[in-house]
Amino acid sequence: MAKAATVRELRDSGYQTTSVKQELRDNLIGRLKRGEPIFPGIVGYEESVLPQIENAILSGQDIVFLGERGQAKTRMARLLVGLLDDEVPALAGCEINDAPFAPICAACRQRLADKGDAAGIVWLPRDRRYGEKLATPDITIADLIGEVDPIKVAEGRYLADELTIHYGLLPRTNRGIFAINELPDLAERIQVGLLNIMEERDVQIRGYKVRLPLDLYVVASANPEDYTNRGRIITPLKDRFGSQIRTHYPRRLDDEIAIMEAELTRFAEDGVATHVPAYMKQVIAELTHLARRSTEISQRSGVSVRVTICNYENLLASALKRAIRLGEADAAPRVSDLGAIVASTSGKIELETLGGDQGDDKVLPKLLQRAVLNVFNRSFGAGELDEVVAAFQAGLNVTVADTMPSAEYVKQIAQARPLQAAVRKLGAGVPATTAAALEFLLEGLHLNRKLNKDVQAGHHRYRAS
Repeated sequence: MAKAATVRELRDSGYQTTSVKQELRDNLIGRLKRGEPIFPGIVGYEESVLPQIENAILSGQDIVFLGERGQAKTRMARLLVGLLDDEVPALAGCEINDAPFAPICAACRQRLADKGDAAGIVWLPRDRRYGEKLATPDITIADLIGEVDPIKVAEGRYLADELTIHYGLLPRTNRGIFAINELPDLAERIQVGLLNIMEERDVQIRGYKVRLPLDLYVVASANPEDYTNRGRIITPLKDRFGSQIRTHYPRRLDDEIAIMEAELTRFAEDGVATHVPAYMKQVIAELTHLARRSTEISQRSGVSVRVTICNYENLLASALKRAIRLGEADAAPRVSDLGAIVASTSGKIELETLGGDQGDDKVLPKLLQRAVLNVFNRSFGAGELDEVVAAFQAGLNVTVADTMPSAEYVKQIAQARPLQAAVRKLGAGVPATTAAALEFLLEGLHLNRKLNKDVQAGHHRYRAS
């Protein structure tokens, strides 16, 4: 059916204007009835954050997300757009997306007075009904609300004419969702300017007494007060937000891994098949979880999920680089590749400054060893590798290296049946995954003080204790 192109056609179609909050509420109810997720791709919030968001939308409450960096606050604000209608009608030529039957700006009221029901209609898709602003100390009231436009004055309009106003971001997001990130960074005098926008809908620009009953759903994000010292949310503004929802980092290793895999930067095929053993994924996620509990790392700044994602990308890059240089068709990350994640970790964490000599080069290796040890001990039960240890005590030695071809690993365990059984349990198949499994097995035994490790010229030699 053809879309309405004028106010008359829209009125004849029986269209009824609804508020943004009603629209969000109706569409959320529809998703709940169909059993559809409200935020596809958001992992780990099913029993904590998402129910609170659903309650806020059903209650028609504006939201402030409170949480450390890397907790999907901005992403969830953007995903709210999916709860808007596919498109809604607005008066053609309007700067603030006025509803066709009840315009709020002077220009549209004049347009309707002149053209009546013949006034034109445009249809706004949902993605054009979202506005976002990162709060910075240099933001002005003009940016958010509006200012007198000197060009319009120069064209001959009087200063007393409302048509001289140039609207800011908030009015231009009328009938949509407006998100402001890091709200405490916004200067307090600018926060005051948001009060009436959210409560009374009164807008005052350079002394103009303009009443704009804006139809907005406002979402803000903020770091906890004990983390950011750059500013705060003033109490009257905080009171305007109906729900304050506390976000958190993934509490389960599986959730961390799911996010890590979903957010991995992907490229076109490069001729090398990459196999990632489950235990190496667990090591990367375990490292992040250990860092979030470490007393040597500042927990006020948090350890973002981006640490996990970037570490995973660097680990895969190291494995791919080796496969390319050695001319192998398959790549699998090994324990010896874990050194590649130092660059992607050290810039994203803050150490506690206690006056000691504990730097990144000391803290990260300890956490990495602990991560490998924890995953290894979950992979094998007590006494399960006694035959492997006995083989080493009988004289078996194994040498590994980051640059060693995978076929060399296969040769070294060809005559050691206990090693073959252990690497098969770890999912070894092609030579690349066999090499990865062998390194993980040997390093785990070494960290459990079952084997000694000699390091020389980039090679690691494992032998009996």
